[in-house]
Amino acid sequence: MKSATARFAFHNVMLFFGLAVVLLMSLAAVFAPVLAPYPPSALHLDHILEPPSSRFWLGTDRLGRDVFSRMLFGGRVSLWVGFVAVGISVSIGTVLGLISGYFRSWVDEVIMRAVDIMLCFPSFFLILAVIAFLEPNMTNIMIVIGLTSWMGVARLVRAEALSLREREFVAAAKLAGLPSWRILFRHILPNALAPVLITATLGIAGAILVESSLSFLGLGVQPPTASWGNMLMEGKSVIGIAPWLSVYPGMAILLTVLGYNLLGENLRDMLDPRIKQ
Repeated sequence: MKSATARFAFHNVMLFFGLAVVLLMSLAAVFAPVLAPYPPSALHLDHILEPPSSRFWLGTDRLGRDVFSRMLFGGRVSLWVGFVAVGISVSIGTVLGLISGYFRSWVDEVIMRAVDIMLCFPSFFLILAVIAFLEPNMTNIMIVIGLTSWMGVARLVRAEALSLREREFVAAAKLAGLPSWRILFRHILPNALAPVLITATLGIAGAILVESSLSFLGLGVQPPTASWGNMLMEGKSVIGIAPWLSVYPGMAILLTVLGYNLLGENLRDMLDPRIKQ
């Protein structure tokens, strides 16, 4: 009993810690224009590579731009890419998973073979290959990440649809003569939303990491637009004399990804009845 209570308390602490980090980062991004003491591209040429001080809380970069202000606006970019990319992947995966699990037969075979083919390619290298042929900007990054990360959602939703299609309420809806699309989106989908929500939460963390990696490699969000990834890229050449240029964006990525992972993992523990506490 004590062990179960301790596990429950631990999961609650981790859940609220993850939620607090997610809310803090989201609010900082939303209110960046209010919180930032300077415009993100404002140059202070007499304060180049200045360490953190009362005027520049997180120091300045090689062009004299305020790192704190760029961190706030960079958070807007990274989080927006994460949300939109996951929205695209969840939408595609949910629709295909519902269709595959409900209709079965050749439809299921075609969709699942497409999933298998997509999973044969390492996702990050597939994204790199596609981005190499496109203009590296925020819109293309969001679309490419979304279009290459729907397979896990499709498999998850398919499994839920396979189980739900055998339930009594679905059989009753069929006997009532309801069209298939109505059964899918009014009866099956609402009962499959919990695992989709968990997957989406974890997917945001993954999308932020992918965007940061692409921006660090110079294939993501392009300067002068600030993102945590390209801030890391700009700081790596002067890390010996100005470590704050790399430390603070790296910590922001770490905390944000950790927050979403903790939130997703503990939501899964709470919402999935098959997981034994």
